[in-house]
Amino acid sequence: MKLNWNISCLQFDVKQGLVEENLDKVKEMIGEATSAPHKPDVILLPEMWNTSFIKNVSSLADVYGEKTKQFISEMSKKHDVHIVAGSISEKKNDKVHNISYVCNPDGEFIAEYSKIHLFQLMYEDRYYVGGNGIGVFEMFGVKAGIVICYDIRFPELVRKLALEGVKVLFVPAQWPDVRLQHWRTLLMARAIENQMYVVSCNRIGSSERENFPGHSMIISPWGEVITEAEDKETILQTKIDLELVQTVRNTIPVFEDRRPSLY
Repeated sequence: MKLNWNISCLQFDVKQGLVEENLDKVKEMIGEATSAPHKPDVILLPEMWNTSFIKNVSSLADVYGEKTKQFISEMSKKHDVHIVAGSISEKKNDKVHNISYVCNPDGEFIAEYSKIHLFQLMYEDRYYVGGNGIGVFEMFGVKAGIVICYDIRFPELVRKLALEGVKVLFVPAQWPDVRLQHWRTLLMARAIENQMYVVSCNRIGSSERENFPGHSMIISPWGEVITEAEDKETILQTKIDLELVQTVRNTIPVFEDRRPSLY
């Protein structure tokens, strides 16, 4: 079991509908991140990094994720790194999903998660279908989980992941600047109440309707912000110590003190 992880979050401007340009950007940033003095064990990408949110998403969505999976597998093997591949638009049976893949350094996919909660304010529910399962997987002998953007407004989902044994939560997002305070507050709350690390990666730039402020964050199980990006292209990097999760849970035993029969 490996308890000290180097993590990198790739915060960049996702270009609407420009799939090849976005692939090139991710390839460039993965190369840069893995060439750093503290090479990451895990890389996290933002939400919807292949197409962003566009009205004609069905025509550009990756059919069964084949192109994305081949690309991420090649990157993972080449750079010997786990990749939590943010999320992409994936087309299955004429329906489009906002879906994430997790790939290990052997280029094998160990998990996928389709976003459960679709955000009506950005018309996500018009163009995508929601998933029906949670995202839990194992990395270095430790349970990790994933939710996508709007999902963090649903504490019962993240609590379910915590009860499944998750110690690190990955959160790819396209979260707009008008609700930046919500972004920061909700991420810290999910870390505090579930006594887990929260690793988030937001995008920067603009779409037709929204501006995106970045502020990718890595938060400790105490709810302390270990590191936070600004509103520019950034490779956010830090090391986390998984022993801290159990220390926090032993210090304030909220899971032992729960009374689920009453709520």
